[in-house]
Amino acid sequence: MIRWTYAFIDRPAPAAGRAAAFWGTVTGTHASAPWGERGEFTTLIPDGADACLVTQAVGGAGGTGGAHPDLAVDDVGAFTARARLLGAEEEARHPELAVLRSPGGQPFCVVPWRGHRRRPSVLTDTDGTRSRLDQLCLDVSPAAFEAEVEFWTALTGWDSRPGVHPEFHVLRPSAEPTVDLPVHLLLQRLTEPRPASGHLDLACSDLAAGRVQHERHGARFVRDGDGWTVMRDPAGGVYCLTGRDPVTGE
Repeated sequence: MIRWTYAFIDRPAPAAGRAAAFWGTVTGTHASAPWGERGEFTTLIPDGADACLVTQAVGGAGGTGGAHPDLAVDDVGAFTARARLLGAEEEARHPELAVLRSPGGQPFCVVPWRGHRRRPSVLTDTDGTRSRLDQLCLDVSPAAFEAEVEFWTALTGWDSRPGVHPEFHVLRPSAEPTVDLPVHLLLQRLTEPRPASGHLDLACSDLAAGRVQHERHGARFVRDGDGWTVMRDPAGGVYCLTGRDPVTGE
């Protein structure tokens, strides 16, 4: 069983500081001291709740980065073995975590559960707009989409259903877990082949107001979709504001 979920915000090393500052502001969190072997990680810590967001400095100056999930479980070895049986490839094993890729190439990590159970609350802006970073969208090439849906459904054991639009598939934790998991998954079928990647989704009560707020903090508008707005953060990474209920995620 997955006990907790994290979204790792992967950004090129030269821009990682800008990413941590921006995402701390728009999620109402504050940055930890850098940690990791090279100081590549920064945890975004909410007040009165447990952390579920981490920025990671990756690679060099090229590219814009993406996002990947970390799944916290009781037994890292057993969960990793099951992921491999389902088709995942293990890339690295560390004393307390495993780094894997899904059959379609999406990176993810399996980490030990640290007792986290208090989900960060909805953030209310000064104008009353409410938002919550609550979803990681996995962007999947067309040929790999069905296999990825099957893999992530089996791996998580979550409720699995088609989205409102045919290119989406929604994964949500079932009602059984006692912990309200903070980061859910959405799979998106891309229109053309490309390497697997992920991006962040924020549920937002008012897309137009949310766009203005995020632009005020340095993000740039990319385009509007049918119920979502695509943005680019100051570190160059693409993400979406989505017209979902920040409380329920629906």
